[in-house]
Amino acid sequence: MSVPVLLLEAAGPESLALARSAAATGLAVHAVTDAATRAAYPAELRELLAGTLVTDFAQPARARADITAYGRRIGARALLTVNEYLTDLAARCCADLGLPGNDPERACVARNKAVMAAAFEAAGVTSPRTMTVSNGDELQALLAAGHVVFPCVVKPSDGAGSSGVTVATNPQGLQQAWHCARAAEVMYGLARNERVLVQDHIPGREFSVESITQAGHTTHLCITRKHTTSGRHRVELGHSLPARLPPAAERALLEQADRAIAAVGVRNGATHTELIITPGGRVTVLEIGARLGAGHIGVLIQHALGIDPWRTLWDIALGRPVTRIPAPRGAATVRFLIAPHPGRLVSVAGLPEPSPTVPAAHVRAAVGARVGPATSNRGRLGHVIVTGDHPRTVDDQAEQLLKQITITVDEEEVP
Repeated sequence: MSVPVLLLEAAGPESLALARSAAATGLAVHAVTDAATRAAYPAELRELLAGTLVTDFAQPARARADITAYGRRIGARALLTVNEYLTDLAARCCADLGLPGNDPERACVARNKAVMAAAFEAAGVTSPRTMTVSNGDELQALLAAGHVVFPCVVKPSDGAGSSGVTVATNPQGLQQAWHCARAAEVMYGLARNERVLVQDHIPGREFSVESITQAGHTTHLCITRKHTTSGRHRVELGHSLPARLPPAAERALLEQADRAIAAVGVRNGATHTELIITPGGRVTVLEIGARLGAGHIGVLIQHALGIDPWRTLWDIALGRPVTRIPAPRGAATVRFLIAPHPGRLVSVAGLPEPSPTVPAAHVRAAVGARVGPATSNRGRLGHVIVTGDHPRTVDDQAEQLLKQITITVDEEEVP
């Protein structure tokens, strides 16, 4: 008899991979979503699901009651999400259902960056100096008092995927960044948190630490090197793993990731900790997500480490022992496609054919769609994944493939 499990939101590549993994291992997946998202579920996903609960995530208390009642009715043995916006709700529902999850009283810390900054400071996590403002007057007061140091990073407290994140280099840019953060969209019609963060800009190389925690014991799977744009907006253009670093740098990254994981109350599940190593070697934690890293990091882990992250997450959620984590066996990278300028997408030519070293090459933007500029991760048009035996070989092949891809975009008409 199939074991019933709950998946908070089945839309998206990581969630689809979780649904596929569950179905392949005899789990009966019941998705929890809202009406609009449910209507857009593709046929493959609909066929994988044993049931669907439609609720209103914009009403967290109502959604929590709906999920708990549904979970009890089907006898749910596990509850998971890889959706950034639902990690807090998932922790509270796990507690209600008596399932392995994260600390429900601290789960909001990983979702609200203002609360996260305070928690990091209290836990001794090295993180950027952060000031929180709720309105324009408070922002001006900080500026007038000389507390803002340029360049600085301005971000919404409840954003995701780099949406609304801006680097400001002067007072005028600070005002623009403030409005950008306030205008950032959140999913499911969730209530906006009005607070905006102003943080010191930390120069250096960006990394993330991919980890799993079970019953409070954390295992770090790998360190990921991040490729990002420079300038006003910081969009992730790629991820490469495992990163090869000097032992001292690796220890410093993992030590700070451990502190961040403890600070946000993660007890069961995956975490994605974003960090910077400055030119002087100082490690700073930018933020943490109580979920598996997005942007196809799970696929890279499969190819480079020989780990099935989807199966691992279900095992943790079910309270089953996680199999031994093998040593890295190779390397993998993903590179994202972005529009060269704003306009309407005409074509994407030169995309490589799938092969043993290029397991995926995909364009998600439709011809004729308005694209660019990429101001957040949502602005990416598609991706190419490359695998191999050595990080440098994989990165070199990915760069060569990107040079062969031509993205044609019609210029925007000026009114």
